[in-house]
Amino acid sequence: MSLVSTAALAVAVVVLLVRHPGLLVGGLLGLALVVAGAWWAVTERMPRRAVGIVLALLGAAAIGLAVVRSLSGATAPVLALLLLAGLAVLATTTARVAMLRELHEPARRAAEVHEPPRRPVLLCNPWSGGGKVERFGLTALAAELGVETVLLDHGLDLAQLAHEAIAKGADCLGMAGGDGSQALVASIAIDHDLPFVCISAGTRNHFALDLGLDREDPRTGMVAFRDGVERRVDYATVGDRLFVNNVSLGIYATIVQEEGYRDAKRETSRQLLPELLGRQAEPFDLQFTRPDGVVVDGAFMVLVSNNPYVLGPALDISQRRSIETGTLGVVAVTARTGLEAAAMVVRSTTGLGRRDPRIHQFATTTFEIRSHSGQVFAGVDGESLELPTPLEFAIHPAGLRLRVPPDSLEVAARRRAHGLHPGELVTIARGRSPVPAAQGTGGAP
Repeated sequence: MSLVSTAALAVAVVVLLVRHPGLLVGGLLGLALVVAGAWWAVTERMPRRAVGIVLALLGAAAIGLAVVRSLSGATAPVLALLLLAGLAVLATTTARVAMLRELHEPARRAAEVHEPPRRPVLLCNPWSGGGKVERFGLTALAAELGVETVLLDHGLDLAQLAHEAIAKGADCLGMAGGDGSQALVASIAIDHDLPFVCISAGTRNHFALDLGLDREDPRTGMVAFRDGVERRVDYATVGDRLFVNNVSLGIYATIVQEEGYRDAKRETSRQLLPELLGRQAEPFDLQFTRPDGVVVDGAFMVLVSNNPYVLGPALDISQRRSIETGTLGVVAVTARTGLEAAAMVVRSTTGLGRRDPRIHQFATTTFEIRSHSGQVFAGVDGESLELPTPLEFAIHPAGLRLRVPPDSLEVAARRRAHGLHPGELVTIARGRSPVPAAQGTGGAP
């Protein structure tokens, strides 16, 4: 219905203005404003939603003005305007209904209301994020909510603390810390089929961001213990190790290995990049096979993620639109020299390298990294490791039970909207759900 009404509106504008080329151009520009504004009104939050509404109104006014001028002296201009207005209202309403249904349906399917856990336990890293646990009073808030807290201390093992909590009867595990700690505790919750609560008490909190949680105030996530809903999302593994965000190999993984990286990330990267990307730098010992069967050797950078990322100017600000696609995201850059690799990374993150054969970007359900040496440096959710090759990656759809605040579902739904392509929008308008491909064809999309 949405597609039919939108097409009818476009046809009506063209029919009414076809005899006046100048007015036709103005009418079509107005129609474009209406579509773009309606899109923002549906998918954005305030204040962008208000901007979208204004744009749609301006577009409607432009169409109306063009039609009035073209119908001056006609017998029924009011009737024509009413017809256009009716079609515009119908197109906008049906598009909004279709979009909201499509955006929220995955959350509705994945989210279930469960009774609050009887013995929830929150594990806390007191040093994470510069001391966010203490700064935001998370232990006191946990006590108010009836949540037991366990503080990580020097010499203690986080995995052992989680297992001990379960042995004592914990029926829900939460983690207040960074992404590496989140992944570790989440893996233990999965092993025992327990719900997991992510509290954004780390430095960057990529996982919390892509879940639709508030990264700036970890207290807002605490409500999940008492009033949360359960949501199932994907997780990924490299070998037998779980990760919730990504695994980096090549240049970034090498920088992560440096002793001072965690305390001074920018400074360490600035010191090492000239050496690693200098004119004499050679490709890293990394090989993989794309889904189309092409073998790639000597990649400078490989990023394997739990669901595909939309790349930004840096890995720290790249984001995932969804963690429910059931696919791994793979981005790799190959080049002859370090300087060329740096240029490719910039082109990729700015959207200029989509057709460059040295940039490989695809989605897949399984992936393998090989090396001639039998060992590679890897950054697994920011944790520096040296792992034996081949590395086997896999996605585990809907494998992680999360308790999340109810309002985070709305944020997650709007994030999914930004990842939709024009073809998917047409599919939604036809009343169908777009089905993401499980594999890419290799190369940059």
